[in-house]
Amino acid sequence: MRRRRYPSDTTDLEWALIEPLLPVPACQTPRGGRPEAHPRREIVDALRYLVDTGCKWAALPQDYPPFKTVFGFFSRWSAAGVFNLIRDQLRRRIRRRMGTSPNPVAAVIDSQSVKVAATVPQATSGYDAGKKTPGRKRHIIVDLKGLPLFVMVTPADMHDSVAAREALFRLRLMHPEITIVWADLAYAGTLVDWAKTFLHLTIKTVSRPKGAKGFVILPRRWVVERSLAWLLHARRNVRDYETRPEHSEAMLTLAAITLMTRRLTKQPVCPTAAKPRPAPPLRAA
Repeated sequence: MRRRRYPSDTTDLEWALIEPLLPVPACQTPRGGRPEAHPRREIVDALRYLVDTGCKWAALPQDYPPFKTVFGFFSRWSAAGVFNLIRDQLRRRIRRRMGTSPNPVAAVIDSQSVKVAATVPQATSGYDAGKKTPGRKRHIIVDLKGLPLFVMVTPADMHDSVAAREALFRLRLMHPEITIVWADLAYAGTLVDWAKTFLHLTIKTVSRPKGAKGFVILPRRWVVERSLAWLLHARRNVRDYETRPEHSEAMLTLAAITLMTRRLTKQPVCPTAAKPRPAPPLRAA
């Protein structure tokens, strides 16, 4: 068993939350298959290390399984929706612990444009003229606690209102109990009527106060903006390095899973959440 030495490695409590949510190994299914050569905890630790540090796949430390093996698990679990399942189960558990319903009835939507690496195909990236950012755009929907419900990655030149049609449609299929979605003015216009008519969703827009200058905390919207900021604490998410947009979505979801497992095990979810150290005593001059 590999000795856990990196801050991103799972603790025993975190692994107890994640392990039951992973799919059954192929060798234990009726169809059968070869036994897995590496413990799954080491695979999960390797994925968390890559997301947390932002290193290349081939630069994974040698005490982890081979990077091709780790990428194989990542690709299969991403395609099978395993990461989304873990995220949803952890979110329900957090909401129950907070004394609220496990399924939210309200949500907040927003987007974030980020630059991409040179290896990202041009077909899956674009230029966000509003933010003056070449790259991709992340569309995220969270509940009123800031817990992620849905993540989608598109080229940066896709307008928020266009991407929101697919995002909200998929949200309605996964969470039929949601009735209201808060958003900024980029989601106003025909999208509001379309969502009301076809999805039975009410979109409420929140605008900046008139005359406001600089940073202003806006009702409802600040929740999703905080969630986006927390996801950027994982260095892999500061820039988009993934060839496929669905792998970018998986990287964001993995970062969210780490935040939620740490929250459930009462660890700091981000550097600002840690308790400040007491100031040293003043010395007489």
